[in-house]
Amino acid sequence: MLSKEISEKLISIVTKENFADSKTECLVYSYDATPNFQSMPDAVVSPRNKEEVSKIVKLCNEYKIPIVPRGSGTNLCAGTCPTEGGIVLLFKHMNNILEIDEENLTITVQPGVITLEMIQAIEEKGLFYPPDPSSMKISTIGGNINENSGGLRGLKYGVTRDYVMGLEAVLPNGDIIRTGGKLAKDVAGYDLTRLLVGSEGTLGVITEATLKLIPMPETRKTMLVHYQDLSAAAKSVSKIIANKIIPTTLEFLDQPTLKVVEDFAKIGLPTNVEAVLLIEQDGPAEVVERDMKKIAEVCKQEQAVSIQMAATEEEAAALRTARRSALSAVARLKPTTILEDATVPRSEIANMVKAINEITEKYQLTICTFGHAGDGNLHPTCATDARDHEEMERVELAFAEIFEKAIELGGTITGEHGVGAMKAPYLEWKLKKEGIAAMKAIKVAFDPNNIMNPGKVFAKDSKKRVVITR
Repeated sequence: MLSKEISEKLISIVTKENFADSKTECLVYSYDATPNFQSMPDAVVSPRNKEEVSKIVKLCNEYKIPIVPRGSGTNLCAGTCPTEGGIVLLFKHMNNILEIDEENLTITVQPGVITLEMIQAIEEKGLFYPPDPSSMKISTIGGNINENSGGLRGLKYGVTRDYVMGLEAVLPNGDIIRTGGKLAKDVAGYDLTRLLVGSEGTLGVITEATLKLIPMPETRKTMLVHYQDLSAAAKSVSKIIANKIIPTTLEFLDQPTLKVVEDFAKIGLPTNVEAVLLIEQDGPAEVVERDMKKIAEVCKQEQAVSIQMAATEEEAAALRTARRSALSAVARLKPTTILEDATVPRSEIANMVKAINEITEKYQLTICTFGHAGDGNLHPTCATDARDHEEMERVELAFAEIFEKAIELGGTITGEHGVGAMKAPYLEWKLKKEGIAAMKAIKVAFDPNNIMNPGKVFAKDSKKRVVITR
């Protein structure tokens, strides 16, 4: 609990209307979208500008009070759960689009802007911002940047990091810095922009971002490819890329996922096949036509049993929406839903899918697998019940094996959800002790008092491989 003195100092910065410390007001900010993580903040503070952010951070640094920057709380690695108390920093007032620069193809925004609202404003100008996280209807740009969010279009266009050109940020000592800018080239010093992107709020507070835009693609086509063999579907992914075709979207959904999504969305998805690939291509009409024809040929060679081309944009949009709703659909099965992500080289997708299925059977769990197969990022999602402690132990063992398998195949423990508190115990498996030490050195240099989102990324103890049972 904050002292009366500290509370009064915070109120003097943001006014009483933008400070809350009652249990009722703080409760909603004690958790994010990650199951089984909850911890109450001491207060919730809503600054109105960067100057107020700077004053808040300076005060917290002086008194060693933890700060957790928070967007809409769609985080899936407990990255915005205030596990060590302190204050949650909200950006509900800092939610403006500051500029759309059509000459330099950039947009400058504050961190509280909703991703979809920004995308809609951009598209009204005939421009395009490719990153499209499934949570974009409610997620904020600040959250996207802190987590380096991906999305369905990541295969062709990349992730959030690839579109952040410049940042304004408040460092843990309260200093305000600017990195990058509206520049195609800039090698003046260390690349602090890329360091801050994906740092999960552990190095500073982002208060403004300049993002790269590109011209809107001329046309787009969508197809749904059906398979009765999971391995054939997975092999098609690497075969498409090997044919030097980079689709906009190349998504994988297994049969359990198809069943729950169709029950939820009711758009006519096939439920009698083992898996589907949702494939999109955009660009000049002649290129799209040529690529989609070649993709169809490759899929037929890899035992596709049916290829369904979306006849209208409405039909294509329904397919995209169905894929984005996979988590919501699975969440209807049981009280607790654990959505994970593990990424492997796309050439190992077939082996990773096979391993997930074997692990699911071994631990007798309900796991639906879907994800961005084109960039090797799969989302094994377990429907369970946190009240069943014996089953939850099996869930933990199963996911530990899945992470271990991903690393064994040359992959990583997280492709887009971040480390936060959820994946922190496994990070050493990926980076080794030396990698963790290098990251800690950066953290200490920026934040010697460890006030910025403490308890995230760096675990007190790594998970031991002895928990893995063969």
